[in-house]
Amino acid sequence: MKLLVPIMSVFLMVSGFRAPEPDEEVTIIIEVEQPVAEFVDELERRFPRLEVVARYDTLLNAAAVKGPVNELEKAARMETVRNQHAVTQYQTLATDEIPYSTHTLRNEMQTSYTGKGVKVGVIDTGVDYTHPDLTKNYQGGYDTVDFDDDPMETEGEGATIHGTHVAGVIAADGEMKGMAPDADLYAYRALGPGGMGTSVQVIAALEEAVEDGMDVINLSLGNDVNGPDWPTTHAVNKAVEMGAVVVAAAGNSGPDAWTVGSPATSSLAVTVGASSMKTEVPALKIPGEKQSINIQTLSGSVPWSLKKKYPVVYAGTGEKEMTDARGHIVLFERGGLPFFEKALKAYQAGAEAVLIYNHEEGSFSGGLNGSRIPIPAASLTKKEGLWLKEKAVEQNQWVETVMLPEDEQVAPFSSRGPVTTNWEVKPDLLAPGVAVWSTIPGGYTPLQGTSMAAPHIAGAAALLKEAHPDWTPKEIKSALVSTADVMEGKGESFLPTEQGAGVFNMEEALQPPLLFHQEDMVIGKVEGRLERKNLALTLENRTDEAVEVRFQQPERKQGETWELPLPFRLEGNETKEVSIGLGLNGSFLDDGVQEGYVSFQAGGVPYHVPYMYVNQKSTYEWVSGFEFTQRWPAGEKAEYRFHLSDPVDGIVIDLYRAGTMMWAATLVELGEQEAGMVEGEVSVKNQDLAGMYTAVVEIVHGGEKASYAFPVYIEGNR
Repeated sequence: MKLLVPIMSVFLMVSGFRAPEPDEEVTIIIEVEQPVAEFVDELERRFPRLEVVARYDTLLNAAAVKGPVNELEKAARMETVRNQHAVTQYQTLATDEIPYSTHTLRNEMQTSYTGKGVKVGVIDTGVDYTHPDLTKNYQGGYDTVDFDDDPMETEGEGATIHGTHVAGVIAADGEMKGMAPDADLYAYRALGPGGMGTSVQVIAALEEAVEDGMDVINLSLGNDVNGPDWPTTHAVNKAVEMGAVVVAAAGNSGPDAWTVGSPATSSLAVTVGASSMKTEVPALKIPGEKQSINIQTLSGSVPWSLKKKYPVVYAGTGEKEMTDARGHIVLFERGGLPFFEKALKAYQAGAEAVLIYNHEEGSFSGGLNGSRIPIPAASLTKKEGLWLKEKAVEQNQWVETVMLPEDEQVAPFSSRGPVTTNWEVKPDLLAPGVAVWSTIPGGYTPLQGTSMAAPHIAGAAALLKEAHPDWTPKEIKSALVSTADVMEGKGESFLPTEQGAGVFNMEEALQPPLLFHQEDMVIGKVEGRLERKNLALTLENRTDEAVEVRFQQPERKQGETWELPLPFRLEGNETKEVSIGLGLNGSFLDDGVQEGYVSFQAGGVPYHVPYMYVNQKSTYEWVSGFEFTQRWPAGEKAEYRFHLSDPVDGIVIDLYRAGTMMWAATLVELGEQEAGMVEGEVSVKNQDLAGMYTAVVEIVHGGEKASYAFPVYIEGNR
């Protein structure tokens, strides 16, 4: 199969792109049909200018190849080439707040298990293995950024701390105690300076970890593709099938639905969202105003602990000179200067604190790149920032910091499910992810994010593996999910797509009286008006005593009819599959995500199985992962590729000039398409289309239209 070389790679979670020059070096992942070693030998013989930077022969049959675009084009024409993948970008998922420590959980668990003899791999920014709390447990690893045996955190420019923090939550054994303080710790550096990396490094790190025999692998990284079809997700699934428990952070794109990103969309991974403990959080109040604003400190900031009232001065995006901000809080708009430079400029001008509000709707998580200044810096939403600008800056009002009580809850930044295409509930469960205190190079600091929640579960998995060496990844995941505690909000529970099965309960998971296996509880998408779903739930009694199992009807919802098993006896050590029927009448159901819990008691112990389905349509994006690639050197042919979450009646792809947004050409017109990958080839010859464009993919389904815009660069014909 002849493939195209990517002229525009998709770098997820990073904005901006351009087309490389013919002689510019890029990296792609090439899947082949022959053994990888044979392909590499032939490639190196025929194309000496190309460099093989990674070989995959465990989870994928592929190689990552770096070199000039025109040489890669020739290599892609080799008969053995089966497929190619754009190199996607991954980054860490963290920010910062008031400390919470794994000491709390270990004291509550009262267990003698410490993870002894269990191998845990941390795929991240590397680990400072010289840290006194980590050096005893560190056993080695690999650096898939520099491709050597030294997975140390990045130092100097672009210095990182993330992987060391994650490693401490899992296995610190010193002044701080991690979840599994005697586990064997391995580091796989897949994210380089600034905490950035690509699928080349992530897949290579997964391969290294599996080949090194890791029992547990932690992935506190992610992108924003809410679908199950990306190469990294497939690699995660394969790693689990080969015996590793893979724990993935859900992402920090909450509180909107459909924001869990790959590889956390993996069906087999344990996907972890973040919960916050009952605590007090800083908020800002203005005299005479009822409204208060909760603030979220940036990663690397000192805690927000102002005791006095202060005036607020507005400084735009920070480019202009700032001479005197003594005794003020400086309010910036996001954009222009990096966060650290804004904060540093304010500090040098004498400011007491820094606030940065978003330049688009919603909240954001950011950091100071590992650098510290003595004043706190925090983020606001655009709405909050504009309100503060109007009420405090323009009306010359002073603001006061107050501490507000906050109950345990799903952290607002924690990404929500479900997942498109396979329509699964994600995350699987929650763990503490707000203001988690852990190790960093040279000391300790609190960070927050689902990156901090995931290693709690990785450490928990290590304890389970020590306690039950013969358990499979499926059994370990089931123990964590079956024993989780559904989190109750004020007046009602949080939704399954917010919390999965709930907050993990380590003590219960170590010796679970019963496990439930919910793989056959996926309901999917409902498009007919009358449908029946036949589901199955497997119950496994882990005790020697028989228990009576009693199901309770889910909360009554018009349009749903549940057929649940009658009470029955589950003998000691018996495994039983029970049938569950669900009748749906779309005429009475609201469109969108319908979700809840199927609950039952076994021996008086309550269990809650999350379920969800989509009725007719919802708010997820139908088109994602759009790629546009072009042949070199002539550039006469181009290939398009994207993921479609639902079948459609028709698709049109138009090009609009970047900037003016004037229509330029219609690239593609397609008829009916099934869900999944949509790809094809188009001619750009003699169309005078050189330049930057916005490609608008318009879909038609049932008389309705929706459109999605993606940046595209087309090189002129040569």
